[in-house]
Amino acid sequence: MKIGIIGAGNIGGNLTRRLTALGHDVSVANSRGPETLKALAEETGATPVTAAEAAQGARIVVVTVPLKAVPDLPAGILDGAADGVAVIDTGNYYPQRDGRIAAIEDGLTESRWTEQQIGHPVIKAFNGTYAQDILDKGQPQGAPGRQALPVAGDDPAAKQAVRDLIDELGFDTVDAGGIDDSWHQQPGTPVYGHRGDADAIAEALAEASPERTAEWRA
Repeated sequence: MKIGIIGAGNIGGNLTRRLTALGHDVSVANSRGPETLKALAEETGATPVTAAEAAQGARIVVVTVPLKAVPDLPAGILDGAADGVAVIDTGNYYPQRDGRIAAIEDGLTESRWTEQQIGHPVIKAFNGTYAQDILDKGQPQGAPGRQALPVAGDDPAAKQAVRDLIDELGFDTVDAGGIDDSWHQQPGTPVYGHRGDADAIAEALAEASPERTAEWRA
């Protein structure tokens, strides 16, 4: 499958490593230009590209950049993607890093805000996942205690494509509802950073409160 990854930090880099190892055709971009991705490309066989090129022909695009950088992504960044492209948003609002984003402070979910910036629906996944777990914790389907990840999104087909990809990476998934429900998995919630199985993740999602705690407010 053709996959574009925008952002080559901890999550983006390790997704590049795992997805290329699984045989996917991965293009990866960062804010500093393709020439800075030479080592990752040599390690993985991924194709280093500009952010404007990352989605070309892709069936899945991963946006894994700091929230403060999302509005600076190239306009029309998804124009050349495959029909029905699923866009994964791994982002979190960290006011200490991102500055104050008024709409999120006023209650808009982080991923709904990201949708508005890029002009395309997203599927929220990997936002509370430890990057190293992507490399180390995957297990075959049916393995006892297989780690599960919450996945939120409004488009059933796109959500299923993302859940199938996560299963291929070695993790179960739990449907966390639509993007307006994705506050259940934002920073500060019980599921954020949780390494449990599907039952434990479902329980943690149910325990979440929509109230953003002081630690996660500007």
